[in-house]
Amino acid sequence: MNGLFLTDGYKTGHHQQYPKGTEEVYSNWTPRSNKYAPKGCDKVVSFGQQYVFQWLHDYFQDNFFSKPKAQVCNELKEELSLYLGTDYDVTHYEELHDLQYLPIRAKSLPEGLEVPIRVPMVTVVNTDKKFYWITNFLETILSTMLWQPMTSASIALCYKRIFKKWTLATDKENLGFIDFQGHDFSMRGMGGLQSAVSSGMGHAAVFLGSDTLPVISTLRNYYHAKGFVVGSVNATEHSVMCAGTKDDEIGTFRALMNTYPTGILSVVSDTWDLWKVLTEYLPQLKEEVLARDGKLVIRPDSGDPVDIICGEAAALGAESPKDKGVVELLWDIFGGTVNAQGFKVLDAHIGAIYGDSITTERAESICQRLSDKGFATTNVVLGIGSFTYQFNTRDTFGFAMKATSVVVHGERREIFKDPITDDGVKKSAKGLIKVDVIDGEFVLVDQVTPAIENEGALQVIYEDGKFMNQVNLQEIRDRINENL
Repeated sequence: MNGLFLTDGYKTGHHQQYPKGTEEVYSNWTPRSNKYAPKGCDKVVSFGQQYVFQWLHDYFQDNFFSKPKAQVCNELKEELSLYLGTDYDVTHYEELHDLQYLPIRAKSLPEGLEVPIRVPMVTVVNTDKKFYWITNFLETILSTMLWQPMTSASIALCYKRIFKKWTLATDKENLGFIDFQGHDFSMRGMGGLQSAVSSGMGHAAVFLGSDTLPVISTLRNYYHAKGFVVGSVNATEHSVMCAGTKDDEIGTFRALMNTYPTGILSVVSDTWDLWKVLTEYLPQLKEEVLARDGKLVIRPDSGDPVDIICGEAAALGAESPKDKGVVELLWDIFGGTVNAQGFKVLDAHIGAIYGDSITTERAESICQRLSDKGFATTNVVLGIGSFTYQFNTRDTFGFAMKATSVVVHGERREIFKDPITDDGVKKSAKGLIKVDVIDGEFVLVDQVTPAIENEGALQVIYEDGKFMNQVNLQEIRDRINENL
């Protein structure tokens, strides 16, 4: 697809609508509200900018600048004339093709750091007076690509903070486990491949466990990831268990353990009757499980996640399996140890994972109820899927890219929006902006001079087809973990 189709249709006329003599349009990308975000997500993780601008650069090179001008511009003229019902003039597109690069300067806050609500994270401005229109022409594609990696990384960090809090309270000697305690199960439920990759990279900036395989090559390509990027384990699905037949599910378990005699093996266990697996089959397999050089992980996949993992009863010693829940039932079979903090840790040969309909609220409840029953919260891994990562929009953190400054006939005009019918969320900054760091916190300073705009925490990452201040995945992860 022609790169100049990557916008809203109404923007194709904006080059004619700005005041005559417009030379510059300056915009910023800002999270304006967290009122729709999960509880505890009070800030936004800066993440995805390097990926987005590299992708945008490459796309325009491959699908506009590298193709014959007559071909791409005639296509635009034909389609937009039909679209708008007019004889569309593509002179400004022809001039852009002659330039052979995107004439913009993009500045960004460092990736991997948290940013308060209402503090701009990215600014974009045209670098050539002739192309004043390009700044907000690109708003649509920048918006559609930036909001999701930032949103998913921010929510992943909320999960990790939940896990850290409860691990410190129940199993502090095992703190490294939290890097894998939130595992990305989301790919199948996301809104297409790019959505899965964008969100999956956000998750992978925070956690090391993921089944969204395409994030590996993407993080290598765009964030110079080396060595281990994310990992997973051998695991079954319902088709495997069904093919093994209901009448011999225990045989399926045994065959799987023989196929994988070492390492972690995750087995979906509620294809038919989870409680039978936990009260009949696993007791029969106990010695084989304990003799295995690795961990067998039991994976329930339906029902209320909190009740399934923790049991419906609040205290230990209930009679029915559903009152005990998965972790207590595994303890009854395999036992384990009591750590220095007095919490039960399952034998290293057995564990549990749950990955259906997990939310931050349910993660908190699972950890709370396991702790209340005397279990370390590290006895379970949670699969974080599309129920978390796809149940979001650009409005989850109120992201928007808005122009705040223009230059017309050499005169700078500070512009802003403040709708009288709005609750204040849509009120924008005014004029050129700078982001300062005060007492370790990012702070917006607007209405600054061009000289002051060059200062502060926002760094140029892309200008006129060239990249600056590149960052790698490990640096991002280090920043995130440093402030965990």
